[in-house]
Amino acid sequence: MTVTFGERLKDWRTSRHISQLGLAAEAGVSQRHISFLETGRANPSREMVIHLAAALDVPLRQRNELLGSAGFAPAYRQRGPDDDQMRQIHDVLNRLLEAHEPYPAYIVDRMWNLVAANEVAGKVLAIGMPAGTDPTAFGGNLVRLMLHPQGARHAIANWEAAAGVLLRRLARDVAEQPGDDALADLLDEANGYLADVDRELLIEAPPTADELLIPIVLRTPLGELETFTTIATIGAAHDVTLEELRIESLLPATAAAEQILRQIAAS
Repeated sequence: MTVTFGERLKDWRTSRHISQLGLAAEAGVSQRHISFLETGRANPSREMVIHLAAALDVPLRQRNELLGSAGFAPAYRQRGPDDDQMRQIHDVLNRLLEAHEPYPAYIVDRMWNLVAANEVAGKVLAIGMPAGTDPTAFGGNLVRLMLHPQGARHAIANWEAAAGVLLRRLARDVAEQPGDDALADLLDEANGYLADVDRELLIEAPPTADELLIPIVLRTPLGELETFTTIATIGAAHDVTLEELRIESLLPATAAAEQILRQIAAS
C-alpha cells in the first residue's frame, strides 16, 4: 500500500513528540497548513518538504523518501565506497581508528554492520567469539554477534545487562526512524534471538549511588576486561551513507582494563 506524504509527515511528527502547532512554530508556517498537508488537502513544494524534514531532524535517507512520497526526486546522494570523495573520507576515518589504539574502535552503519575497525578491535572480537567460530558467519553485524546464541554472549560476564542496553538502543533507532522496514526487521530478528532469555534480566535496573554506567565485561585469558562505549557521528554530513556512519570506541573502565587492552594490542 502506498503511503502518502501526509501520512509520512504525521508519522515523523508523532515520532518526534511534537504537535502540529509545535511543528508549525518550528518551521515558520501556519498550523492550518501543516494540517492540510497531513490530510492531503494541500500539496507541498519540494522546498517545503526539505524544510519540514529539517525541522523534524529527519535523516537524509528518509528525507529522500519523503520527497519521493510527494512526487519529487531525491535531493541527497548515497555514494559508494569507490567514490573518490568517499574514499578520501574513509582514509581519514581509518587513520582515526588507528590513532585510537590501544583502545578498540570501529565504524558501523545504520544497520549495525561493521564497516571498519582498528587492529585491537579485531583482536577483542576474536576473544569474544566461541572457539572455531568464524565471525563472518554473522555477516559482520554487531546485533547478531552480540545477541545470537552462538555469538559473543558466552564471553560477556554481564551479558544480560549489555544485551539489554543494545536492545534498547536498537529499539530507539526504530522508534526514531518510522517507516525504516529494514531496521524494524533487524529488531524483530534481535528479539527472536532472545526467545529463551528471561526478559526481566534484560530490564535495566535503577543505578545505585556507586554506579555511573553499565560496562561490557568481557572474559579474556588476561582477566575480566571492563569497557564502556562512546559514540560519535560525522557532523554536517550531506551524503546518506556518510550521515549513517557511527564511530564507536571501547574505553577501559578501570586501570586493570587499561593494562589488559595494552597487552592485547601488543600481542
